[in-house]
This record gives sequence, C-alpha cells and structure tokens, in this order.
Amino acid sequence: MTVGTRLKGRQPAMTRPSSRITVLGDGAWGTALAIVLCDNGHTVTLWGAFPDYVDTLIRRRENVKFLPGVKLPDALGITSDMSEAAAGADLIVVAAPAQHVRSVARRLAPHHGKGTPLLSVAKGIENKTLLRPSQIIREILGRVHVAVLSGPSHAEEVSRRMPTSVSIASSGHALAVKIQQLLTTNYFRPYTSDDTTGVELGGALKNVIGIAAGISDGLGFGDNAKSALITRGLAEITRLGRAMGARQSTFAGLSGIGDLITTCISPHGRNHRCGAEIGRGKTLRQVLDSTEQVIEGVWTCRSVRRLAANHGVEIPICEQVYRVLFRRKSPSNAVKDLMLRRPRPEED
Repeated sequence: MTVGTRLKGRQPAMTRPSSRITVLGDGAWGTALAIVLCDNGHTVTLWGAFPDYVDTLIRRRENVKFLPGVKLPDALGITSDMSEAAAGADLIVVAAPAQHVRSVARRLAPHHGKGTPLLSVAKGIENKTLLRPSQIIREILGRVHVAVLSGPSHAEEVSRRMPTSVSIASSGHALAVKIQQLLTTNYFRPYTSDDTTGVELGGALKNVIGIAAGISDGLGFGDNAKSALITRGLAEITRLGRAMGARQSTFAGLSGIGDLITTCISPHGRNHRCGAEIGRGKTLRQVLDSTEQVIEGVWTCRSVRRLAANHGVEIPICEQVYRVLFRRKSPSNAVKDLMLRRPRPEED
C-alpha cells in the first residue's frame, strides 16, 4: 500500500447492531469521526453551533472550511438544533475545542438523556479551571459515564479512510469496549485503556511540544533538534502526567509518543504550523488571525504552565514556548536558553 491510499468500503471487525450516535462539533475532527461512524452503519447526526454554516454543510455535503474535498455521507444527518441532535442518542461524542467544551455541555444539559454515555475527543485543558474535558463534562452534566479518545489521528487522513489507531480510555471497561466496537472499521482501530487522565493529558500536552517543533523548523534547524524536542518533550509530558496521577506506560503508547510524533512532524498539524510561522518571524496575533481553526496548543500552554507550578514539575520546553507566545521572547533566545540550562543526567 502506498502512502495516501484509501481503504474503501467498510469491513467491520464483527457484526454489530446499528446505534444512534450524535457528534457535537462540526469541525474537522468531529466531521471525520462522523464519517467513521456512518461507514460502520450507525445512524449519525452531526451538530454545529452556527446555523448559517450548518446550512452550508447540508447544501454542499462538504465541510468546506475544515475538510475541503471530502464528501459527507448521504446518510449523515446535520443540524444546529441541540434538541433534535440529542434526541434518542445511544452515545454523544463531544468534539468541540477544549476551551468551548463547557459552553457545548451547557447547551446539551437540558436535552441530555439520563444514562446516555459521552465520548470526549477534545485535546486541551481549560484555562480558567485547569480541568480536562471529561472533568468539565461531569461538572456540567453530573454523574455521567464519560470516555475519552486520543492518539495520532489527523482528521484529514481519517476522513480519507487512511489507516489510523487511537486510544479510548474510561474508568469503566465496559464503556471503553462498547465505544471501541462502535468505531472499529477496516481503517480505524481503537485500543482500550483505563487511564483517562493519561490519555487526556497526552493529547493536550503534545500540542505545546508541537508548537516547539514548528518553531525549530521555522528557524531552519534539522533532524537533530527535532528528535531532541520530541524526546525531551515526552519527558516533560510524562513528568507532569505522573504528578497528576497518570501511568507512565500510557505516555509510551498511542496517546503519548504516538500522538506526539504525528504532531511534531506532520504538515497537517495546526500547532506545528503555528510554531513554524512564529519561527519565521510572524507574531502570535498574525498567526491566529490567519486561520479559522482553533490552535489548541496556544491556549493549553497557559494551562500547562500553571499545572506544572501547582505540582512542582519542571517543564523547560513548555516554559520557553509560553515565553515566545505570550512574553514576546525571540525564538532564537528561547533555544539558546534551553541549550544552556544546567547540565544534568538524562534520567532526571
């Protein structure tokens, strides 16, 4: 199989009954997961917050802003009416950007059926509260069953049915297995975990390191620098994750090193692209004004810095990214300060 080959048609791993599934968020990732679920024969509704754009999706059958060139399945329902979207759902997928999960959960609350489980696929940490997306959902909806999904999974590739593997984590094994079965196709393979904290943190923190990798490329550095950033970035993610109760082994998996590699090397990555443009001389404001997509790592960087301070964890790469983004430190000076830190054993 050559790179870019699509796996056409659906060949599920097992015969399973159709479920009614709602995806909240019509960005690239929510749309890609809606396509996966439609391919698996489920009844899927995609909800968007902006009625005018939802009308465009319905008329064009294409997400022209976020997944141009990808045809939406004929069977996919699309609506901006939360009541209509949530009615009778067997599973609700929350695919809003992390900083908007709270507002989406509040809109869902009056329409959420008791007992309906949720799957959060957001990758970030809320700035004001430092909560992970699954924690925000529970804060708004109460005692609900929530699983999380993360891993190396660019929507551009998933929507074109290129082979992808991810992690699904839940404190309840049965829920993780159920969602695994709902999503498994001949091109999309989820693995299960019970480390919700680790899977969410891996997906959030890798975006900050992705910005650092982009800055490195924007400055014209080579493979040596990129490899060091990935390796030492993983060390920072793991240190903070362990301090927050995650398992070290989780960061050696798909939602840790797997997602980190993809974010740091892929041309699809908006975090990497943001860093590269800053490395070439643009300001953060210029980068943000040039795209309609949410660059999660920019906002997660603020949260990660506070979390690290709260837990007494050193995160030198993330700290320098913060100073470049929000303190107008020059990228070249940030690199110099990283390289001239006190010498230490690699195991520290």
